[in-house]
Amino acid sequence: MDHPLAALGWTDWHSAHAPDGATGEAPARVTAVDRGRYVVRDADGESPAELAGRMLHRATSPADLPCVGDWVAARRADGTIRIHGVLPRRTFLRRKVPGNDIDVQMIAANVDLALVIQSCQFDFNVRRLERYLATVHEGSVESVVLLTKTDLVSESELAGLLAAARRADAATPVIPLSNLTGAGLDDVRALLTPGRTVCLLGSSGVGKSTLINRLVDGTGSGVPTLPTLEVSRTGEGRHTTRRRQLFVLDGGALVVDTPGMRELGLLDAADGLDDTFSDVAELARRCRFADCRHGSEPGCAVRAAVEQGDLDDARFRSYVKLRREESFHTMSYVERRRKDREFGRQTRAVASRVRRDPRDRRDTR
Repeated sequence: MDHPLAALGWTDWHSAHAPDGATGEAPARVTAVDRGRYVVRDADGESPAELAGRMLHRATSPADLPCVGDWVAARRADGTIRIHGVLPRRTFLRRKVPGNDIDVQMIAANVDLALVIQSCQFDFNVRRLERYLATVHEGSVESVVLLTKTDLVSESELAGLLAAARRADAATPVIPLSNLTGAGLDDVRALLTPGRTVCLLGSSGVGKSTLINRLVDGTGSGVPTLPTLEVSRTGEGRHTTRRRQLFVLDGGALVVDTPGMRELGLLDAADGLDDTFSDVAELARRCRFADCRHGSEPGCAVRAAVEQGDLDDARFRSYVKLRREESFHTMSYVERRRKDREFGRQTRAVASRVRRDPRDRRDTR
């Protein structure tokens, strides 16, 4: 279907799941979010936008509010664009909010491909990579790992890092990349097809902004050059991106740049873990007990594979740690939402009783 918003990532799926727009609202895509301020883009261009009061009042979680990549129901009135609702999300990237609170934080929505970026030096960490991939898989987003700053290591070191990255998830391709020499850039450009939304994920300083600058260099796309800082002697870059934002490249691809994330807590990501640790999940199906926790239970196929050397012990321990973390956060989140709903019902019941019985009202004379 040749939809007028196809260049911004609108698909047949969105047409099938979007409301009919009879109320005068039209779809627009969120291209930037910064401390409660929004920028949206539609067929008429890019404009600041604000949330309608009713939508803000109805939101019970940060996940109910628009994030970068969302399609929203927007209405232009009196020179202002107001967002009246978030349209259904085809895919998503989310995490637990940083800190001790148990809630969902949206990273991006309606993403087709996540480029999970780790550098060959200070940042490389297989356990962190497994977290990223579990997050990506949970949101039904395709993934590719970019291993950057390959110019800073020897060929033998690079070979070892590539092998380790591939063991994190055998189904996810790994591309070695150097923003300095340009090696691997053509492989990345081949992924950036028109109308495709690609999100860059990684810690601070791994080269996300530098990569975007290399991709848009000389294209005349109108995408602003992103600020970057010098790399330290250890190969560690320094954080420059301050907000999540979506760019439309000259070739037609859409790229979401995100700030580096120091914390990536898992919440409601059980399926994503099973996809990332498909080898462990397959072994778990052979355990004697369906609810086996792979500890001291008899007939545990997972623990037997570790003891026989068929499953790496560090990978197994990472799986157990992430599974316990995800389960704790998810149960805590479900319980908190249940209490919030009960409190809301009680509040509405009291308000309804006061409206029905004037004797419950205070005498304000």
